[in-house]
Amino acid sequence: MASGIARSLGVQYGSNFLNGWLVPRCCRVISARGSAGTYRRPGVPRDNTPPWKKIHFSFSKGLQGVKKHFGLLKQEVVDRFVGPEGKPLETHMLEQTRVLWEFRSPENLDQWVVSSDQEIGGKSEAYLKLGRNRQTCLLYGTLCSVPPKDGETRYSGYCTLRSKQPLMSFDRKKHHDWSSFNSLYLRIRGDGRPWMINIGVETFFSHQRDTIYNYFLFTRGGPYWQDVKIPFSKFFLSSRGRIQDDQHPIWLDKINTLGFTLGDKADGPFQLEIDYIAVCNDRAHTEEFAYETYKRNPEV
Repeated sequence: MASGIARSLGVQYGSNFLNGWLVPRCCRVISARGSAGTYRRPGVPRDNTPPWKKIHFSFSKGLQGVKKHFGLLKQEVVDRFVGPEGKPLETHMLEQTRVLWEFRSPENLDQWVVSSDQEIGGKSEAYLKLGRNRQTCLLYGTLCSVPPKDGETRYSGYCTLRSKQPLMSFDRKKHHDWSSFNSLYLRIRGDGRPWMINIGVETFFSHQRDTIYNYFLFTRGGPYWQDVKIPFSKFFLSSRGRIQDDQHPIWLDKINTLGFTLGDKADGPFQLEIDYIAVCNDRAHTEEFAYETYKRNPEV
């Protein structure tokens, strides 16, 4: 089944993950020690510093942190009396579209993390900045698939943009609840390269920490904006870059992060401009899941 999904989507079967995010097959890292979760860059000595020596106490920063977290706790209590996510119940039930991320100020860019194969010694570069009119964000850089000469890394060449995990007071995890919507809506302007959209969800077991949902974003290129609507039913489940046989729909009330990955083996400059990222409820789309599922205990 996994290979059938891969062929139907035009995927080169076989890829890998780095820190929980999809890295295409061309970027696979072969390391003699550890796995993706305990990766150490080749040529860099291990950090044997005792944990207690890494603690830096600051009274002023501690006081600021206490004020911040108690302020967030107060807001959480107030929002519970207003309604779901701080909105009146009527507004929450009738909501058809919700803009999740806009890019109008530097504070909006702080909600995202940019990374590349430089973490493993590669030469790709990726940067994020506001557009010329300060109404969009521009992800740009240079992709380079030349692996580092460390004797261990065999493949390289990827760049990633990922949203930060939302947190509540006292650094408790907060999940995006998209259960009222069925599609992801983007307004983008690319350069013709294919991107991988990654959706990270909350997992309940440690062996599922590398599972993630993926789908493809094909940009047209050129000067015109492109409106993209992708149903959540089209996202397929993968783990460490391997498409899983046991497919099941996304838990839309447990969304952690959203990301974009580029790794098409085409060396050279790239850019992706994003106006906004939203979710919507498309009443014309009735599909629950696009891929075949299996019963764990079939009836006799």
